[in-house]
Amino acid sequence: MKTIERTFGKMLEAVPENVRREVDLSFAIANRIDFLIRQRGLTKKQFAEALGKRPSEVSKWLGGHHNFTLRTIALISAFFNESIVEVCGDD
Repeated sequence: MKTIERTFGKMLEAVPENVRREVDLSFAIANRIDFLIRQRGLTKKQFAEALGKRPSEVSKWLGGHHNFTLRTIALISAFFNESIVEVCGDD
């Protein structure tokens, strides 16, 4: 088992930091959307229909590997009337 852990650790070390951050952000966004869908008591199909999207597209979003556009994030944020992501910086 330790050999597998060491091998996995070496593989992770080889992944560039920007790629790790991209994956983390994708999963965080997907998790947030999934939380809001469940919180509102919606099915994925109902959510998709409300946004004029196909259920298969919503499934891709929730898979954590989708490259969200700002337009899509804004659409989802407007639907829920809540932020999906927060941008921090100097004000």
